[in-house]
Amino acid sequence: MPNEALPQFVIPDVPNLKEMTLAVPTANIPYYKPMVVPPSDLQPPPGIQGESKDESLKGIREVKLPILNRKVPLPDNEILITATTTAVVSVAATLTATAAFKWVVTAMKPILKTAWKKLQQKNKKVS
Repeated sequence: MPNEALPQFVIPDVPNLKEMTLAVPTANIPYYKPMVVPPSDLQPPPGIQGESKDESLKGIREVKLPILNRKVPLPDNEILITATTTAVVSVAATLTATAAFKWVVTAMKPILKTAWKKLQQKNKKVS
C-alpha cells in the first residue's frame, strides 16, 4: 500500500459569471380614509336646540316581576311569536328527519345484508 499513488482530481477553472442585478422591490402602501369621531361632550352651538334622544329601545317593553320587585326587559309579542314559531318548526323538522332516517336504516338493513351475501357468494364462485 505505501507504493500506491494518491488519486489526483482535476478541478475545473471557475467560470466567469455575469453580475446579477435585481430590481428593488416596491410595495403598495395601504391607506385609509380617516374616520371622524365626534367628541363625547359634543354640544349644539348656542342658539340652536338639538333633537331629543328617545332612550327607550324599540320593540322592547319592561315587565315588573312581582316576587323580585324588579323590571325585566321583554321583547314585544311579535318578536316572541316569531322566535317561538321558528324554534318549534326547527325542532319538529329535526325530530321528523331523525325518525325518517331511523326508519330508512331499519328498512334497508336486511336488504343490504342480503345483497352483500349474494355479492360475496358470486365473488367466491368467480375465484
